[in-house]
Amino acid sequence: MKKVIVVCGPTASGKTALAIGLAKKLNTEIVSADALLVYKGLNIGTAKPTEEEKEGVVHHLIDVVEPTEAFSVSDYERMALPIVERLLEEGKTPILCGGTGFYIQSLLYKSGFGNAPANDEVREKYERMAKEDGVQAVHDKLKSVDPESAEILHPNDLKRVIRALEIFETTGKKKSDQCDERVPRFPFEAFCIDFPREELYRRIDLRVDRMMQAGLIDEVKELLKSIPKTAQCMQGIGYKEIVEGMEEGLSLDSMSDIIKRRTRNYAKRQQTFFKRMEHMHYLEPNGSQIDEVLRILCQT
Repeated sequence: MKKVIVVCGPTASGKTALAIGLAKKLNTEIVSADALLVYKGLNIGTAKPTEEEKEGVVHHLIDVVEPTEAFSVSDYERMALPIVERLLEEGKTPILCGGTGFYIQSLLYKSGFGNAPANDEVREKYERMAKEDGVQAVHDKLKSVDPESAEILHPNDLKRVIRALEIFETTGKKKSDQCDERVPRFPFEAFCIDFPREELYRRIDLRVDRMMQAGLIDEVKELLKSIPKTAQCMQGIGYKEIVEGMEEGLSLDSMSDIIKRRTRNYAKRQQTFFKRMEHMHYLEPNGSQIDEVLRILCQT
């Protein structure tokens, strides 16, 4: 099957278990598409699967970056694309699994960069801004001149954010006004377990409770011994709230409540993002998702 399977959706929706079950059935490997699982040492707050939970299935793009390092969408594409291509060449069906839509999108499509000529002066200006003020400042600049492009580009996808600014400053026209066609790299089918909202929120709350009980605060304290609180990885939900909570002297319950609320808000944004994905199939949370996926694959 020269096709890629995408298992995506909001946090706490059962993506990992479904992907592992499918990988065992299809004798294939999983390519993680999660912005925090790439980091070593971020285990509890990311719900990183243990070796036991992986059930012998090979997982890629987990624990590949030191927590001191920045990691962009372009970095992810550079590392993950050769793995997907190799699996396809070997006759396997790669399974992309995760909730970071921009990572998944970077693999499924070749992105247009516009026809405007390169402008080294503009690039250097925004690369310098990113170093001095952070990638969010560059993304905010793009949002002010081309909100449509900013909506579909992640702040960490610095290369493409700068390119969009370069197009605007060089031509006076927004990149979003150009007819850049997204070219699919591979045929694919995407799957999402469609929990009712209240049930999804209950699962999120339960996951956060388990993280706190498993020692999330101690994990954050240990990380802060070797990395600054401003490190990119510490901006992830769960980590940022613990840092802020410790600084403000909040109780464990207060920190937990904030993490739950922000995770629920993030899940809403994930749902909105994935609703726009092509070839998406929503699965009932009834325990027979693997059979349903295999049935759909046989029909497509």
